[in-house]
Amino acid sequence: MHPNPAETSSCSRRDFFVAVAATGAAASGTALAHALPQAAAATATDGMTAASIAEAEKFVGIAFTPKERDQMVRSIAEQIATFRSRASFGALPNELAPAQVFRVMLPGETVVPPSTVADEGPRALLQAPASDADLDFATVEQLGAWMRAGKVTSRQLVERSIARLRKANATLFHVITLIEAPALAEADARDAEMRAGKPRGPLHGIPYGLKDLFDTAGIATTWGAEPWRDRVPTRDASIVARLRDAGAVCVAKTAVGALAYGDIWFGGTCRNPWNPEQGSSGSSAGSASAVAAGCVPFAIGTETLGSIVSPSVRCGTTGLRPTFGRVPRDGAMALCWSWDKIGPITRSVLDTGFVLEAIHGANDADPSSVTQPFTAPTRAAMRGLRLAYDPAWLAGAGESRQSPFAEALDAARACGAELVERTVTPPADPSLLVTSLMSEAAAAFEEMTRSNTDDQLSWQADEAWPNSFRQTWFVPAIELVQAERLRRVFMRWMREVLAGVDAVIAPPFAGGLLVVTNATGHPTLCMRSGFDGPNTPRSTCLIGHPFDEATLIRAGSALEARLAVAEKRPEMPWM
Repeated sequence: MHPNPAETSSCSRRDFFVAVAATGAAASGTALAHALPQAAAATATDGMTAASIAEAEKFVGIAFTPKERDQMVRSIAEQIATFRSRASFGALPNELAPAQVFRVMLPGETVVPPSTVADEGPRALLQAPASDADLDFATVEQLGAWMRAGKVTSRQLVERSIARLRKANATLFHVITLIEAPALAEADARDAEMRAGKPRGPLHGIPYGLKDLFDTAGIATTWGAEPWRDRVPTRDASIVARLRDAGAVCVAKTAVGALAYGDIWFGGTCRNPWNPEQGSSGSSAGSASAVAAGCVPFAIGTETLGSIVSPSVRCGTTGLRPTFGRVPRDGAMALCWSWDKIGPITRSVLDTGFVLEAIHGANDADPSSVTQPFTAPTRAAMRGLRLAYDPAWLAGAGESRQSPFAEALDAARACGAELVERTVTPPADPSLLVTSLMSEAAAAFEEMTRSNTDDQLSWQADEAWPNSFRQTWFVPAIELVQAERLRRVFMRWMREVLAGVDAVIAPPFAGGLLVVTNATGHPTLCMRSGFDGPNTPRSTCLIGHPFDEATLIRAGSALEARLAVAEKRPEMPWM
């Protein structure tokens, strides 16, 4: 029989919970042996006073009466003892995910099948590269065609990629670790397979850059942060193994803003090839910079809150942030277990699909990962699609409709899309959702904060991780729970935004959608759509239904062809 709380008033609340646990079959004797002495010790006020509580109320935005504060002083030491007991368990490994697992799909919801629209005919690919520059800035699709035709080898591509990365790094600081001998050996193996008529697929022999958050066996994975700069894992992340199986060749661990924030890492600030005086944004800083500079045809990035979209906007690359859970994250640094996503950064829209096809699908080591069908589109298609947008995003265009975003809308209309005007007003301030992100991130790096190793990080601004993590220690648990409840409100609202349309077309940072869709897990394609100046690329985003990346890729490819700006290259006289 469970004890009656009314009959245990002489016991502490902690003693009561321990007693209840003792009656359950799942309670272990070891756990109770540790818990009971701590419960008995939790009787002092532990330095807490009514004044302490009154000061703490300022952090959480609530006010108690003097009588309520006096009562808490008598009992709060038990709560502190619980926290200390948990801390005494020791540091938790970064890859250990919470028991609660976020799912993109709402209860009873089914995946929307990809839209069926007519392809826009075969793509014209060059028969042979006219120059080395053609090789450097070619798409994955084009390079694969040349390789199959015997016009180029993987060895050639890998050698050029390594040489360009090394030279560009003196200006761009976009490489943390260059991978030379292993990459050349893999390239030779891929060439042998090609000669034997055994290509592995669209990525066969293609060099790529890997954001330095992913484990690579025997090769440093530093997370861009001083405390981990000598970290060498013994196993590959699952997507590293999958890309190798697909025939891709990793040539570099690309720069990442320390612990997946910004473009500052322990080697400097990663730069934008279009304007090296400017950072490349982050945190997939090196991946976007290396692709834009013609050093690799594609790279892998991650996004928690803009880390694929933002550097893609800055560097004029194409970034695909897939649906949350689409790509497994085991072997990658965890920042926020219910927000982190992995996706490709490329020079063309169709290339994002070839990479996604190689890396998607569940892995048991990532409890959030799921398997949903995906086949990479090979043709552009937009005719007949319905795309929603908010006219407010055209603010300032006036009657002339010369807004940069208006140009993207006009191009979509010319591609045969039906544009649907829709008011896109979030149900609450999207920044409320960030409480969830910050709480998970501070938990992921608790030990760094406790041990003061956060002082080793180069970036120590108010908005940088060290200060942000410290502040987050004062987020009440209630605020976290309420933020997660609001997250479901936003998930339902996104279904309304996408109701009756195939996708939303929007400027990259319009209407708080970057925050919202990262929290809800919706897929987003970010692509170059013009220039605001000779060296200032401009982007447009397509936001789709969960697990409907194929529609975004087909539509984005049609828009890319219509806008005809994807092939422009940065001048880079220093190369």
